[in-house]
Amino acid sequence: MDPRSKQTLMRTLALGAALALMLTVFTVDRAAAGAPTDQLRGSVDSVLKTLSDPETKKAAKSAERRRSIRLAANEIFDFPEISRRSLAVHWQTRTPAERQQFVSLFGDLLEHSYISKIESYSGEKIQYVGETIDGNQAVVRTRIVSRQGTETPVDYRMLLQGDRWRAYDVTIEGVSLVANYRAQFNSIIQRSGYPDLVAKLKAKQDERPGSREVGRGDEIAAPVAPPVPAAQPARQSP
Repeated sequence: MDPRSKQTLMRTLALGAALALMLTVFTVDRAAAGAPTDQLRGSVDSVLKTLSDPETKKAAKSAERRRSIRLAANEIFDFPEISRRSLAVHWQTRTPAERQQFVSLFGDLLEHSYISKIESYSGEKIQYVGETIDGNQAVVRTRIVSRQGTETPVDYRMLLQGDRWRAYDVTIEGVSLVANYRAQFNSIIQRSGYPDLVAKLKAKQDERPGSREVGRGDEIAAPVAPPVPAAQPARQSP
């Protein structure tokens, strides 16, 4: 066999071996994944498909694009549960009307942030690396891989309600979204009362679509926007 033919054969064998390995890994990954991972992956894929569609990138399609992302976000995140856990002990003393108002304001803040940041997606990859299920709770572990190869661990803590798994917390490099907001909300309530927290959330809502500042000392930090691109939760100043 001449050198050129031998080289072609070796390339063919290498390609075949790589393809076989990819199929094996893919099959094992799908078989090992349970409902939490499958549902999360399906919703994230829906978002990425929307973002990758040239038609939805057109200015005239902006409202339609955001509507599709919003639907997927509500499949991924349990906004009422995130709200309850973020308000923590202060949730217990709220009236039903106050709870409903808080979920609406805070959920709107999170949803808007998610949509705004996810639209800056620039080709990051998502790896689903494992899941742990304990009754009606689960943790889905993922990694966000940037185009430069930087990996960021992102874990979704999920709760089963009916037949749907939704995230009630997200940790990015060990920093919890809920813990971050819990600290901010508690600080504001302790310092100036619950009505002031509501006023700040309303101010954030009124800012949109503009981007003016609402103050510095007790300002509510911009929310995290998982899953892609991953952004660091704002850390509390000492």
